[in-house]
Amino acid sequence: MPRIVRFHQLGGPEVLRLEEEPSKQPGKGEARLNVRAAGLNRAESLFMRGQYVELPKLPAGLGYEAAGVVDAVGPDVDKSWVGKTVATIPAFSMNSYAMLGEEVIAPAAALGEYPAKLSAVEGAAIWMQYLTAYGALIAIAHLAKGDFVVIPAASSSVGIAAMQMARAEGAISIATTRKSNKKAELLSLGADHVIATEEEDIVACVREITGSKGARVIFDPVAGPFLEKLAEAAAPGGIIFQYGALSLQPTPFPLFTALTKGLSIRGYMLTEITLNPEKLAVAKKYVYDRLADGRFHSKIAKTFPFAQTAEAYKYLESNAQVGKVVITVP
Repeated sequence: MPRIVRFHQLGGPEVLRLEEEPSKQPGKGEARLNVRAAGLNRAESLFMRGQYVELPKLPAGLGYEAAGVVDAVGPDVDKSWVGKTVATIPAFSMNSYAMLGEEVIAPAAALGEYPAKLSAVEGAAIWMQYLTAYGALIAIAHLAKGDFVVIPAASSSVGIAAMQMARAEGAISIATTRKSNKKAELLSLGADHVIATEEEDIVACVREITGSKGARVIFDPVAGPFLEKLAEAAAPGGIIFQYGALSLQPTPFPLFTALTKGLSIRGYMLTEITLNPEKLAVAKKYVYDRLADGRFHSKIAKTFPFAQTAEAYKYLESNAQVGKVVITVP
């Protein structure tokens, strides 16, 4: 029987279990994948702890991104999907579908092919990161040549995707990381500037880099008190996207800075794109084309075998990685 990852109580990676369950047939609107690799995300760490935007219904599965081969489809799904190599797009609740398993059921609408030159490991490191960055930077902010964009937590897979996207659009990326030990690698991955926020004054650095203009776009997964600094670093009329809450601290609204600069501070989730079929189709083509021609390329931090899923999440939560953590499935 295929194995899946499941947890029966809230907590960290230590609550994860590998369990066997009978093979399932896909129902209406569904497809079945033989999984070869799975990408890990911060959202899943929050989900298993009960700190995500939705609470898990215990016992719960886990995982948004799986790459594999479709081996069966539901009665109303195009049979041409069978045999195709695909990766899943985060367009569903983990309470309904979970992608960490040797064999999984996924909504057919959440399947995305990727360029054949990519491996399964690379294929499992595409849709969450690039669609998250695309929705904010391209679809909403319309990032353009010469724009300054601040990218906190830039060593994450989404941060690296945002840096690549900024470069592809001719914008100027200002990556931030807590300590300077990741600076050289972030510059090698495409950042135009890197600020170590525990060692440098982010506001002063952004002013110097931008010639006192500030950044028109800020793409932040941290939130908490850090938002006040980001507001100070923003340009008049700028937009700050809050797409995560890594700090887990209360997030004060920088009222007077927002008033005097006319800032937009906007909550954002990639489901704004992935749950809208028309927007998703445009976004998938944008990402696919740039993966195919080499403008985008996944940075894999480390791979772990399926049996070491808990260890993989511990590594993800250590903040030691630069890029995507991926599980390989036999």
